Amino acid sequence: MTVIEAKVHRSSARNAKMAFILTAVIVGLLSAVVAASYWHPIVSLIVGALIGVPTGAAVWLLVRVWPVIRLLWWWSLETLLAVVLLTAWVQLANHTPTLVTLLVVALVVGVPAAIRPVRRQVKAWGWCLVVRHRLRVCFAQFIIANQSGSLPLILWAKPTPVGERVWVYLRPGLSAKDLEGRLDKIAVTCHASTVLIERASENNAAYLRFDIKRREVLTAHVGSPLVDVIDPTAPVSASPLTVPTALDLPDVDAPTITLPTQGKPAGKKPATTANGSKPAASSSSVPDDDTSDWI
Repeated sequence: MTVIEAKVHRSSARNAKMAFILTAVIVGLLSAVVAASYWHPIVSLIVGALIGVPTGAAVWLLVRVWPVIRLLWWWSLETLLAVVLLTAWVQLANHTPTLVTLLVVALVVGVPAAIRPVRRQVKAWGWCLVVRHRLRVCFAQFIIANQSGSLPLILWAKPTPVGERVWVYLRPGLSAKDLEGRLDKIAVTCHASTVLIERASENNAAYLRFDIKRREVLTAHVGSPLVDVIDPTAPVSASPLTVPTALDLPDVDAPTITLPTQGKPAGKKPATTANGSKPAASSSSVPDDDTSDWI
């Protein structure tokens, strides 16, 4: 596996050289100007060179080893966890007998593996470590859009009921719109079903939140408190759509409603207006009335 790519290696060498020159010149001139108020100008130039060159060398070293520092930062959590576990093992082995050491290790490893909630939490945090590296693979393979090839800064991650949530800070050359068209590829790389992207800050468009979903929690069976409210002695209807209640509905007398007949009542005269004339026929019954004129 290539630790540092050739392109990154050449870029860091060029940047380190430019940083050395700029830092040495700027710091040397500023130091010479300050020293000129106390000593001769020639002595001030010598003092400026003595201050500027070591400062430029320090900046050159920092820029030159920055790819290595970045790799160490990427693996800082795993490195810290490995150091803590190895230190604990060495201290335990040096201060306890072998039988006690094995017993403690068995308890530390076996108890989380036997208790399901603890095992699920350990697995969830383990996936958080894995997802951070998988997202970095996505950025390195098909998302880098700037000329320098700098990757987005992956900040931290935490488990969620459906997967993981990761906060990412984008570098210049990328935006949320560029990532939305590659969500399917990100999901494949992260071994997930779907991936969603949202802005984590209203004031900063570079600060994003990745919601990685790898399981569905809405299909799980949950207990409902409504089961304890239903009276088990209540009569149950034969229809499966009828909900049993505590009311005895067959014993309730339903009110009778008399509906009016369709025809006109016998012996009843047609209604008239106040002046004794018959009401005018409806406008819709006029044959010359064209409804298309009103549309």
